[in-house]
Amino acid sequence: MKNLRRELTVFVRTVIGRAYPRLIGLQREKSWLFFEIFLPLLGTAAFVFIYRALGAKPEFTGFVVLGGAMTAYWMNVLWSMATQFYWEKETGNLALYLIAPTSRMAILLGMALGGMVATTVRALAVLVLGSLVFQVTFTVSNWGALVLVFFLTLVALYGLGMIFASAFLLYGREAWHMANLLQEPVFLLSGFYFPIKSLGFWISAGASLIPITLGLDAMRQILYPQAGWGFVDVWIETTVLAVLSVLFLVIAHRMLLWLENVARREGRLTVRGQ
Repeated sequence: MKNLRRELTVFVRTVIGRAYPRLIGLQREKSWLFFEIFLPLLGTAAFVFIYRALGAKPEFTGFVVLGGAMTAYWMNVLWSMATQFYWEKETGNLALYLIAPTSRMAILLGMALGGMVATTVRALAVLVLGSLVFQVTFTVSNWGALVLVFFLTLVALYGLGMIFASAFLLYGREAWHMANLLQEPVFLLSGFYFPIKSLGFWISAGASLIPITLGLDAMRQILYPQAGWGFVDVWIETTVLAVLSVLFLVIAHRMLLWLENVARREGRLTVRGQ
């Protein structure tokens, strides 16, 4: 019992220790707030004006503003989760993480939780500013479903980020190129600025492996129940998100163990010359 309590204490402290830098970083680098809040609004504004020029229905403006806010999570997963182990290796910290007497999943979980909280602040700012500037109104048909979908979307998305963290480390210097490669295609396939239904059933079904695809579609259906642009029923999307959440976390755990063995066997924990 004492061993279990001690292990749990170490696990929780590790999570807090890895989440803390991401939370405190919100206040230490004020310039980031400008780049991460106002610059995404420029891309969002471009799509809003396109829809308005085409005479699209008002809900399309809401689709764009919501998608613009959710881009913050994908960027955080891509650049602060997926590439994190690679940057830690470059700075010489990765070996310290792997020899520390704690769970490696706790390290990743701390990174994820810290990233979620920090990114939520920025996403809310984008959502509020976008709603005020473009006069967007949302009608929530089911608050419980909205919160559940949002939570499952983040769990599945950051679980995918944990998988990427291990995979990108094995690619070494190609991690930067992989992150760049995944950025824009996911913007398209996940339907950040348009209903995913317009891509057709099979492309939309394939894109559903990216959690934010179904998450965005479900939230849009909940916020605009009369729009009629949903891909599939909200509860089907919620079930798939729940399955993806569990699946990605299990895969992330297995990949982390495999990565640890491969990295130690092949000497990939440090950069040569450090």
